[in-house]
Amino acid sequence: QVQLVESGGGLVQTGGSLRLSCVASGIGLFSRNNIGWFRQPPGKQREWVATVITNFDTYYADSVKGRFTVSRDNGKNTGYLEMNNLQPEATAVSYCTLPAGGYWGQGTPVTVSS
Repeated sequence: QVQLVESGGGLVQTGGSLRLSCVASGIGLFSRNNIGWFRQPPGKQREWVATVITNFDTYYADSVKGRFTVSRDNGKNTGYLEMNNLQPEATAVSYCTLPAGGYWGQGTPVTVSS
């Protein structure tokens, strides 16, 4: 059974940073999976944030480009999302996903205080 567990969320002031982690278990070939990050602000729809694909190429939503960095460590079955210069509009529950299998984590909350 595949399980994704996010961690690293929390409360941070405007301009601060957080590093989210997403650990996958129960999956045979983690390295063959793209890893996506999404977030869902309060009262809004879930939105795509960033993706790191199997060859380590990265893609970002325009709203986070230049401030967020997505990465992966296949040896640890872990994906990362480093978020810098956080603004209050980044307040959301952040999720990681392995899109190929439709797997999602439970989410980790990020709150940015103004």
